[in-house]
Amino acid sequence: MTTWTVGDVAVHRIDEVPLPPATGPWLLPDATPDVVAGQDWLHPHFADDEGVLRIDSHSFAFTTGGLRVLVDTGIGNGKQRANPAWHDLDTDYLQRLTAAGFPPESVDLVILTHLHADHVGWNTRKVNGEWAPTFPHARYLTSRVEREFWAGYAMDEARAQMFRDSVIPVEEAGRLDLLDVPAEGVEVAPGLRLIPTPGHTPGHLAVELTSRGQTALITGDCVHHPVQLAHPGIGACVDIDPGQSEASRRRLLDSLAGTDTLLLGTHFAPPTAGRVVAHEGTYRLAPAPADSP
Repeated sequence: MTTWTVGDVAVHRIDEVPLPPATGPWLLPDATPDVVAGQDWLHPHFADDEGVLRIDSHSFAFTTGGLRVLVDTGIGNGKQRANPAWHDLDTDYLQRLTAAGFPPESVDLVILTHLHADHVGWNTRKVNGEWAPTFPHARYLTSRVEREFWAGYAMDEARAQMFRDSVIPVEEAGRLDLLDVPAEGVEVAPGLRLIPTPGHTPGHLAVELTSRGQTALITGDCVHHPVQLAHPGIGACVDIDPGQSEASRRRLLDSLAGTDTLLLGTHFAPPTAGRVVAHEGTYRLAPAPADSP
C-alpha cells in the first residue's frame, strides 16, 4: 500500500495494473524517445533507458469530511474493450481497495474526473450476470457538461459498450449525480473541491484536497505523464480539444509551480506524487516520497 499524508488525511494509491510499453507512443505520440531523453529527471522512475514512458492505472482513496472517497475507478474486470491492454482484465483491485480500508460497501463518494473507459471501469461489477454498481451506497459524481457531451456524441461501438456496462447501470440505479462546476471550482465536501480542466474531454475535472493548510491535487488526464510538465504542449491522441487541453494543463501547472501542493498523477508510475518546480523554462516533478510502511 502506498500512502501520502495531507494534513489529517491519508491518501492511498490503489493499484490496478501497469500499462504496456506500447501505451506511451500511442497515447502521447509527440513524447518521442529523443524528447524523453532530454529530461534526465524522468529516469529511472517515469521512463526507461530507451525513452519508453511508464504509465499506470490506479485510483486514489481517502477519508475527508467524514466521507470515504474514491477518485476514478480504473479499467475494471471482465470488461469487453477494443484496447487489448484493457480487455477482460482479472486483477485484485477490489482486494487492494479493501486492504486499504475501503471495502466497496463502505465508500460514500466516487468522483469521476471524466467518462473514459480507463476511469469508470470499476463503477460496476457483475452480479447475477448483470452489471451493477460496485459501490452500492456511494454517490457517483461527474460534471454535467461531461455527461451531456457524451449523450450527444456519435459513439462507436466500443465507447457505447463502455457506457452500457460502466455508466448507464449507475444512472439506472439512481447513483450518478451531475454537477455544474463553475470556473473557480465547486466544493463537494469540506476540504474537497472539483476544478474544471477541460480539453481532454469537455467536462474534465481535477480534484483538490485540503487539510490543515496542506493541499494535494489529483490530475485526472489533464496531465497523463510527467513529461508533460517539461513539454506542456504534448497532448494525448484522444484529447477532444487539444488546444483547450494544453491551455488547461499550462494553467494548472502555472498555479502549482513553486508551491507545496502535492501533485498526484492519475497515470503516473511510482513514485506517482511530487511537487511542480521550475526547470529550464518550464517545469519538472520533484518526487515526494510516500509514507513509510
